[in-house]
Amino acid sequence: MLDAVQVSKRSMLQKVLNTFIITLLIATAGLYIGQFVPAALMLPLAIAEVIMIIAAFWLRKRKAVGYTFVFAFAFISGITTFPIVSHYASVAGAQVVLMAFGTTFCIFTVMGFIGAKTKKDLSFLGSFLLVAVLAMIFVGIFSIFSPLNSAALLGFSVIGTIVFSLYIIYDFNQMKHRGITEDMIPLLALSLYLDFINLFINILRFFGIISSND
Repeated sequence: MLDAVQVSKRSMLQKVLNTFIITLLIATAGLYIGQFVPAALMLPLAIAEVIMIIAAFWLRKRKAVGYTFVFAFAFISGITTFPIVSHYASVAGAQVVLMAFGTTFCIFTVMGFIGAKTKKDLSFLGSFLLVAVLAMIFVGIFSIFSPLNSAALLGFSVIGTIVFSLYIIYDFNQMKHRGITEDMIPLLALSLYLDFINLFINILRFFGIISSND
């Protein structure tokens, strides 16, 4: 009986990871399409992206977040990520983007493994990480009106890298301890995608600033 439960858990986790990979591929397609999207549309798309995130986590109790919603979000997210990737590719070189992606993939894999294997329930990290993300959002909004200098951006990127690395551990740990049902798969894949893309952006910003200052 215990073995059957373990097999079921692994099977559901694999489904989440498969959905996450598909989500990442769709975001990559959106990233490619982003080069053809007029700059004037980026802000409306970014606003739509934020609204979708809020809606996704508001609707989670109603189990109303499906695959179509997640894949649509990923596509829009890929489009809005293009200006960031394009900027650092132009100022620091395409190799910096590849290095950032490779580093993100390695960190995601290691942190995911740690989270899945940790026996202790890390649910106590949830509140801390939420506060950290809200603080980062506040700083991000503030920086729109008062841009941060390179040193401040570096510090912001380091903090972001730490926060989203911990979020990866937390999310995998909670999947292990809370269990996974079929209707939870899209939202869990979305959570992993948000961990990955935010980690990537922070690492890309860090490498981009370091390389452009050389």
